[in-house]
Amino acid sequence: MKKIFALSVMALSFLSSCNNLQKVAAEPESIQKFTDEQLMDRVQKDALKYFWDFAEPNSLMGRERYHEDFYPKNDANVVTTGGSGFGLMTILVGVERGFIPRNEAVKRLTHIADFLAKADRHHGAWPHWLDGETGKTVSFGKKDNGGDIVETAFLVEGIITVREYFKNGNAAEKALSKKMDDLWKEVEWNWYTKGGEKVLYWHWSPVNGWEMNHKLQGYDETLVTYILAASSPTYPIDADTFYQGWTRNGTYTTTAEKYGYPLYVKHNGAEEYGGPMFWAHYSYLGLDPTGLSDRLVKNYFDLNRSHAMIQYSYSVENPKQWRGYGPNYWGFTASYTRNQDGTVGYDAHNPKNDRGVITPTAALSSFPYTPKESMNVLRFLYTQKPEFIGSAGPYDATSIHYDNWFTPRYLAIDQGTVAPMIENYRTGLLWKLFMNAPEIKNGLKKLDFKSTKYKF
Repeated sequence: MKKIFALSVMALSFLSSCNNLQKVAAEPESIQKFTDEQLMDRVQKDALKYFWDFAEPNSLMGRERYHEDFYPKNDANVVTTGGSGFGLMTILVGVERGFIPRNEAVKRLTHIADFLAKADRHHGAWPHWLDGETGKTVSFGKKDNGGDIVETAFLVEGIITVREYFKNGNAAEKALSKKMDDLWKEVEWNWYTKGGEKVLYWHWSPVNGWEMNHKLQGYDETLVTYILAASSPTYPIDADTFYQGWTRNGTYTTTAEKYGYPLYVKHNGAEEYGGPMFWAHYSYLGLDPTGLSDRLVKNYFDLNRSHAMIQYSYSVENPKQWRGYGPNYWGFTASYTRNQDGTVGYDAHNPKNDRGVITPTAALSSFPYTPKESMNVLRFLYTQKPEFIGSAGPYDATSIHYDNWFTPRYLAIDQGTVAPMIENYRTGLLWKLFMNAPEIKNGLKKLDFKSTKYKF
């Protein structure tokens, strides 16, 4: 019965997608008149559909991917833990903006909490992928079949914001908050130091142990993993693990600049232009970089703004002369891509790996850093490129150069950053929830972080 139900939901979702596509195609004239606020409402509401309308039907978690052209049968019930963390925060945006009823959100989030409590965990950490029907680990790679402390961190980022949002609510909301609190306290962060080394390791498998051997060393998307590990009241790491591990014993800073913007830190494998744009998003859905500093970085907001402005400046310069690149069409991150033969692939785009493909989430999720430049992209997509807009907002990958190529597909990790980061720009909602959590304040203080905005 579950399989029949899942197929029915998928069919209804597809029909809904078709209807939305028809609606969008008929709307460009009215959208032309939208104010900036209306456009931000629109894209946030569209992005919410990925996690509300197209959620995996048993777990109600975020699917790894959703394809409007077809849906791979073997992926239909694969849910992503990190992307679902972004989905939790997207749902909070939906509640706050009145897009979905608060009580329905509480029911949905409670169901997700109950699923996560029963799902496979490996020393408290969830795997990258879970089977939404069974809660069992789905291998992300040949040896990646156990705990993923980074995806777990992205999930916990959402779990903590949900806990904080509902902790003073009615009985059902307080019960939900308690469930979320229990979930995050069970993560054994210090286990992932591989026996007490002064660094975190990304993976541990009950089959392969530490064989993946991937240390978390900056700079990339994984900063919040260290913040959460230091903040844990149950299985914490110490400050030395952060400064010896993440900062590579203090050697990861740089004086390099690009287009007049300082990089501040050495981006792993991308020291000239900075890495893919998601490095300025994933950790910062909850972690507020505004006025945030530590022993080595004077202002994380400036770091992220430089990252975004370097990508913007590169697109305006357009050294490879791709058609379409410019002030209204920029942004590179990990996403689907266009292969040379026109088929769909996947790649971590950045200026050093520029394939003529623009991923909308790169600019849209950078609103806090580049509000004007991001709004230009948002308005351009919705008013000039309706073919790039699907049922859950802008498609994952697009290319004007290749005759307005796009893939009618979405990925949770890309769609999930749009609504939260735009909301952080508009009201700071997720930032306030996460940064004011008592454990996070204690963890940041332990790591010698300072903030001009929050007291800890």
